[in-house]
Amino acid sequence: MALTPASDILRPHAEVQYAEELAALAAADDRPKPPGWHLSPWAVVTYLLGGTLNNGFEIEPKYIGQRRLMEIAVATLATDRALLLLGVPGTAKSWVSEHLTAAISGHSNLLIQGTAGTSEDAIRYSWNYARLIAEGPSAGALVPSPLLKGMQEGSLVRIEELTRIPADVQDTLITVLSEKVLPVPELATEVQATRGFNVIATANDRDKGVNELSSALRRRFNTVVLPLPTSVAEEVQIVQSRVEKTGRALQLPPTTVALEQISRLVTIFRELRSGVTENGKTKLKSPSGTLSSGEAISVLNSGLALAAYFGDGTLQAADLAAGLTGAVVKDPVQDRVVWLEYLETVVKERDGWKDLYRACREVVE
Repeated sequence: MALTPASDILRPHAEVQYAEELAALAAADDRPKPPGWHLSPWAVVTYLLGGTLNNGFEIEPKYIGQRRLMEIAVATLATDRALLLLGVPGTAKSWVSEHLTAAISGHSNLLIQGTAGTSEDAIRYSWNYARLIAEGPSAGALVPSPLLKGMQEGSLVRIEELTRIPADVQDTLITVLSEKVLPVPELATEVQATRGFNVIATANDRDKGVNELSSALRRRFNTVVLPLPTSVAEEVQIVQSRVEKTGRALQLPPTTVALEQISRLVTIFRELRSGVTENGKTKLKSPSGTLSSGEAISVLNSGLALAAYFGDGTLQAADLAAGLTGAVVKDPVQDRVVWLEYLETVVKERDGWKDLYRACREVVE
């Protein structure tokens, strides 16, 4: 199979996309590094939050939020405690997890995706059954999981959506996190973790059907809660930055997006999330969805594609309306009532928002 050129990869891993920044940080990094780490904790936080190095090199922010949260997360990974990033959907848990892993271990590809069907084999190891039948249990027949590879290499391992994994499978992690050992009874041996190994897990408690972590497993994690952006300006900055990067990755034709359009979208999401208008004067019903920053980014990307391919290259209210309505109206009965009420009582009455009101009404009707 021919390798895909790096320039054709839709979404390169963080260590590839930001290789220049990581190299510049490594060259300038003279601070103490924990065993097995590629960068010092100071350099990892600088990579996440951005900054200017002594030689003038600019590091782009990957996370916009409280510095202390990132310092706590990085300090946790330098100890023997695993890290749990907790928050509602769209608070950049996976994004932060990937960038932490890229900066600390140099790669972010040791990933276990948690689902209701995740088995113990996905956490521990599985077998090449052809070799197992031919040879019996042997090291050559064993297929290591990302967790086992991370223990052998001394690398960070990411576990996405930990609470989606069945509770009995979750508890497979307890011995690994406490003893830093993975038994392989079929071979009468065990794998001991080398320095640099640790686990970053993500989870949210807003989705239906999640599995609570046992108290024994929760004790093995230090939990950092990633909050929603604290202000409109902060959320607008996040959305604008991510949309620009996504547009370049998708190679969309040149488009123009006014900051006003992003601000209107973010304001709508924030008001419906909180159940009150920004000025605090009007109480609102909230829809069933989370209306996260990640969803705002998707709505804008959809609108930009419409403007680029079917419009004049400038993002208009009509380009936002379809994606915006789809993001809010997840339940066609309950959410539609909430959305129509918001359009009539808030959007319609705001100065300069009549174009968005008309466009959204056309879609919802």
